[in-house]
Amino acid sequence: MLTTSRRILLGALAGSAALAGCGVFDGDPEPAPPPDSFQPLLDEALALAASYDRVIAAQPALAARLTPLAEDHRAHAADLARVIGVTVASAAPSVPVSSAPAGTTATLRKAEQAAQKTAVAACKAAPAERAMLAGSIAACRATHAEALR
Repeated sequence: MLTTSRRILLGALAGSAALAGCGVFDGDPEPAPPPDSFQPLLDEALALAASYDRVIAAQPALAARLTPLAEDHRAHAADLARVIGVTVASAAPSVPVSSAPAGTTATLRKAEQAAQKTAVAACKAAPAERAMLAGSIAACRATHAEALR
């Protein structure tokens, strides 16, 4: 009888240890990690590429001028996604999904200027191993703004 009691006790201990290991007895769940500081740069790169796509769709005569700029933003998005460790849905040009106005080159220029400021701030705040990427993106955005004059 003693061996049966020991088996039951050992089985109960093993079961409770297994439950404790799987999180049943844990207090609060682990908090989500804070968003990566480069996430806004990634979001802006994707938004800028989509803005260019909308203007190109509305004004196909500008495609030769604007497509390389949109591709720069897609390349930045791919680089940022790799650094952050996320996956970007697609590198293909997006299709306009709303009836909102496509914008103009002046609208794109303002968006580039605002995004360039975001990239400069990210560069200043970034650790050394990331500052070069943010600085490169800031410079590219400034160049785009000038190309859209």
